Parts: sequence; C-alpha cells; structure tokens
Amino acid sequence: MPAWAAKPGKAAAGDDVVRALEPTLAGEFALQAGKLDEAAKAYFDAARAGNDATLAERATRIALLAKDDKRATQSLALWRKLGGDARSQSAAEATLALRRGDERTARKQLNGLLAAEDDGWQQVLGVLGVGARDPEQSARLLGQLVDDGKIPDQLQAWLAFGGLAQKLDQQALAQRIVDEVVQRFPGEPRVALLRASQLRQNGKPDDARKVLAMLDPAMLLVPELRMAVAAEYDELGDYATAAATLAKGPQDDQTYALRASLLARAEDKTALIALYEELRREAARPEPSRRLLLGRMAEFLERFDEALGWYHGVPGGNERWAARLRAANVLHELKRAPEAYQALRDLQSDAAAPEEARRDAYILEADLSQRDKNDAGELDALARGLAAFPDDPDILYARALGWERRDNIARAEADFRKILVADPDSTAALNALGYTLADRTTRYQEALELIDRARTAEPDNAAIIDSYGWVLYRLGRKDDALTELRRAFALQKDPEIGAHVGEVLWDLGRKEEARKYFEEARKLDPGNRALQRVLKKIGE
Repeated sequence: MPAWAAKPGKAAAGDDVVRALEPTLAGEFALQAGKLDEAAKAYFDAARAGNDATLAERATRIALLAKDDKRATQSLALWRKLGGDARSQSAAEATLALRRGDERTARKQLNGLLAAEDDGWQQVLGVLGVGARDPEQSARLLGQLVDDGKIPDQLQAWLAFGGLAQKLDQQALAQRIVDEVVQRFPGEPRVALLRASQLRQNGKPDDARKVLAMLDPAMLLVPELRMAVAAEYDELGDYATAAATLAKGPQDDQTYALRASLLARAEDKTALIALYEELRREAARPEPSRRLLLGRMAEFLERFDEALGWYHGVPGGNERWAARLRAANVLHELKRAPEAYQALRDLQSDAAAPEEARRDAYILEADLSQRDKNDAGELDALARGLAAFPDDPDILYARALGWERRDNIARAEADFRKILVADPDSTAALNALGYTLADRTTRYQEALELIDRARTAEPDNAAIIDSYGWVLYRLGRKDDALTELRRAFALQKDPEIGAHVGEVLWDLGRKEEARKYFEEARKLDPGNRALQRVLKKIGE
C-alpha cells in the first residue's frame, strides 16, 4: 500500500487545517485591527474551509458583536451543521431573532433553554441581559416567560431574573417576580433580600428596612447571608446598621475591616473608636494582618501618629510591604512630605522588596506629587518607575491618565499604545485609548476599532459597553448610542455612564428624562468630571 494512501482520514483532516490556516490568520489580523466585519467573514471562510465548529462559533460571536446579522446567520447555520454546544447555538439563534424583531422565534429558543435540566437558564439570562435590541424588548420577553410559567423552579434562577428586572428598571415586573418567588419559596431569607432590594430601587427605602428588620436573626450567623444583608443596608445608606449586622457571628480581619469602613462612612466615631480599642487590646502578639488593619483604622480616625506606629510595627510577611506603602501615605497626611517621599524611594531601592511593592512605590509617589500639585514631581516619579520597570503596564497606564488629565492627548495615546505593543489584548488599554480618542479627538472610526477589540474580549463589561455607546454618539448614531449606554448603566450604576446617558437624551430633546439620569449620577458622585462637563455644556 502506498504511504500516501495508508491513512486517508488523517490526510483529509490535515488538508482541512491547511485550507483553514490562511483565512484564520486573516481573521485574527482583522480582529487585532478592530475590523469586526472583516474578522467575521474571515473566520466564516476558515470554518467552512476547515470544517471546524470552533471557528464557526467564533465567526458567529464576532458577527453578533459587529451587528452583522446576515453573516451571523450564515455562521450559525454552519456552526449547527458542524456540531458544537447546542445551548450556545440556541442562545445565538435567540439573539438573532431578537435583532430581527422576531420575538416568537426568540421565545421558542429561550423556552428550550429554560426547559434544560442544567443551567440553561443562565444562557437565557445572558441573552436578555445583553442580546436584545433594547431594555424594553428584554423586559417584554422576560415578562412573557414569567406569564408562561417557563422560569425553572430553582431559587437561584428566580433571584437572577428578579435582579435582571431591577437592572432593566422595570419595577412592576420586578414586583411580579418577587411576589412569585415569595409564594414558591416561603421563608427563604434570600427572597426577603430580593424584596428589600426591589423596594429600595422602587423608591421605598422605609418599606425595604421593614423587610430587613423582619429577617430571622439566626440567618445572620451564616457568613454569606450576613454579608448580603449588610450590603443591602449599605445600599440604603444605613452604614451603622450595616456595621452592626456584620458584628453578629464569628469575626475575622475581613469583617473587622468592613465594619471599620462602614463606621467611618457613617461618621460614627464613637463606635469606630470602640471597635479600634477592642482590637487594640487583642494586638499584643505581632500578627501582621491585625496590625495592618489597626493602622488603617487609625487612619480612618485620623490618628495618624498611631497609624504610623502600627505600620512600623508590622514585623514581616506580605503585609510588611503594604504597611510601608501606607506609612508613606500617613507621613504625607502628617505634613511630613519629605519623609514620605524618602520612605518611598527607600522602598523603590530595596532589593528585598517584591517587584510589585517597588512598582507601587513609584505610582504612589506620583500620586502624592499630584496631590501636592507638583506636575514635574509626578512625571519624574513615573519616568524613574519606567526606567526601573521598562514599559510596565501599570506605570504606563498611570502616566497616560496623567497626560489625559493635562489635555496632552498625543502623549496619553503614546503610552496606551506602548501597553498594547507588549500586550495587544489588554482590554483596559484598548478601552481607555478608544474612549480617549472618542471623547477627546475626532478620530471616531479609529476609536470604534479599538473599542470593538475590547468588546470582543469582554462583551459584557459595562465600562466597555459605555465606551462603545459613547463612540456611537460621536459618530452621530444617537439612538444606537442610547441603547448601548442604557444597557451599560443597567449593568453598572456609574456616574460617568449616567452622565453619558443624560447627555444623549438631552441631545435627543428628552430633557426631563435626561435630568433624571443627571440626578442619579450626582447622587453617585457629584464631582464626577464627565457629569460636571455636560452640566456646564447644557447650562444646568
């Protein structure tokens, strides 16, 4: 038998790989350039040439991101033909149907996923969260699924869909889900937490507090539930109550630190001092983590001399390096800036210190210089840091933000691009550079390509979705921009995202609705730069 005929199956498989290689490389290059349309086509060609289900899946996902529905439909058909994860294929089919406005087909696919015995509902959650055309469509589909009794009888699923309704700002739907969950899972404490959250978001904080007050005290002995209840009180602004909740049950350094932070936010110095003194009495032994915690608490209390003593008393371990950084910060608070800077330089030159601590010492020195309004000192610290750690991404990122703050966009771009030379897939740098170009230049198409590369890696990242919405706005696609920005704000209540939503609404003439978002952003951070800029721009 001739050698070439011995194993025809393997030869054919090898031929498939060869045929797929060139279009796969083309797809990767297009993806690296942020050209999603070209990437989707190339990966589709590669999947077809190589009979590769993985490449077909990649082509489908990229086409969906590019909103190229025709290519996504072709790629999905090929993906189904070649095999693969049926649930992921159904989710993609549902997303495409929603894009077309074919909610009947979408419901069919979603119903199939919900009927799965495993975690198919999580795929549905993803489709409704980021796959729909707009929040109204997501809410409408979710309401129909509830009406049809399709949500599986699992507490986790009901809680997740209830949380989605809240994120979509659909309070009536959230209330329906809460009522249903209460009936299905009576006495379950996590249901009460969902109800409290729903009441809070519906503008009924007093009713939310009543629900929380009725919880069985025994549940607070379970660490996970205790943290969840404290987090809800935190959202209500009841910091002291949140701290008191955490005080129940076994304690560790994490709960002590959270309690201290909450009491500081509550400006309850009496309680904070009592907690500090309690821990202080137990600190006879040189436990590094406890002494580091006491130093931070002393900082909260503005007992800077005591904080310095605790930090200097951390004997060793990883905590030692964090303590040295904190000590420099405290020296600066004590108006002993020369000592603070010297402490950081000593750490920078300490051969025994880990690289991360030495690098952070340069970044902190730059930060202290910024606080001192010493531009030259800030830039010098970062330059020395880069001399010690050439092209370190964290130092370059800090310097790029500094250049952007000084309106030196060319130098900010240069530093972001240096990060991308070493790590072309850095979503943080891709997003930051893309947003900077969209916000501070007219290079919108280039910005879109960078942001698209970040979206490919992290399609559910709220900050990246915000950047995507913002560049669409700059490109004049206001309605599309509003959809994406509202989706980002649903995923993350961030003041800058809220300001962006408000600005687009204002530009669309929906001024009353815009003011609501401005007010939400103001509550989150009244000094936010994006918020202040848009308010000045519109004269509000």
